[in-house]
Amino acid sequence: MELRCTVSPVEWRQDRVRILDQTRLPWEQSFIEMRDYLAVANAIREMRVRGAPAIGVAGAYGAALGALAIQTEDREAFLGELHKVIYTLAATRPTAVNLTWALRRVGQAVSRGRDVLQMKSLAVEEAQKIQHEEELATERLGRQGADLIPDGATVLTHCNAGALATCGCGTALGAIRTAKLQGKQVRVLATETRPLLQGARLTAWELAQEGIPVTLIADSAAGHFMSRGKVDCVIVGADRVAANGDVANKVGTYSLAVLAAENGVPFYVAAPLSTIDLTLASGDQIPIEERSPEEVTHILGSRTAPEGVSAFNPAFDVTPSRYITAIITPAGIARQPYIVSLRQAIEGRTQVGGGDNA
Repeated sequence: MELRCTVSPVEWRQDRVRILDQTRLPWEQSFIEMRDYLAVANAIREMRVRGAPAIGVAGAYGAALGALAIQTEDREAFLGELHKVIYTLAATRPTAVNLTWALRRVGQAVSRGRDVLQMKSLAVEEAQKIQHEEELATERLGRQGADLIPDGATVLTHCNAGALATCGCGTALGAIRTAKLQGKQVRVLATETRPLLQGARLTAWELAQEGIPVTLIADSAAGHFMSRGKVDCVIVGADRVAANGDVANKVGTYSLAVLAAENGVPFYVAAPLSTIDLTLASGDQIPIEERSPEEVTHILGSRTAPEGVSAFNPAFDVTPSRYITAIITPAGIARQPYIVSLRQAIEGRTQVGGGDNA
């Protein structure tokens, strides 16, 4: 059994980065080629590339582009210029820890170079290594998550945690894809995911392309379906997981977790190890990105609210760990106490295999 996905949101092409412009989906598959790091930073900020793991990969390639463009032969001067590149990329989206994690790795790899020529080479090599590792991680994560999905299940998911978000086969959607590959009959309820409709535009598109039955619902309809026994489990992705198991994910995830607890529905979070941030004790310390109010007052460029009406637009919320049945990682299924099991996952000591003990 081999899990393969044809969607590739980020690619390195010798001296440039190519991304699939996710703001154009599902209407067209449009690609953007970028040769400088500022273009990559803009693409991340504008959500042309999105999803925590994919942002990390894109950021790493952006740092590599920045490194290649630095015009100096002095090693220390080079490191100073690269630091400015990394700082600019890191500031684009503060919540997803994968971005700073990947940029830190590129910076550390470059610092091992003997001279500028080698340092530039190491920047590219480390970025490519990060992408390869993320691809393998989603394969392992998918196998772990599939064990939690019963045959015949209806799975509810929020936002997009698929190939578009990961450079692999997805976290939440990777588990669903693997379950299907195992021969299980799986159906998906996908929330539309306001305000930018990642569920309607991206998740529904990915699943429809692969022939996985998907039904789109309004975000506010999730409780209706859970209360009527129409949802067997919820699986979502993550942008950052704190040491105690609190999870930052697309805004609306917290509401879904509370609804799942009220209705006795298992609530799973699927996250690569690069998304786990043991430096933060709890979700209270996770920075929450505030995006433009126009994303709320407009839909796809058309105004839906009266002129002069204000709007708040947090891109993420934090789900307390008490609402999370399990966190699916490539290293195994982490359960309470997360302060122990997440560290075991990071250290490569799997706590539990598949199955649902909740």
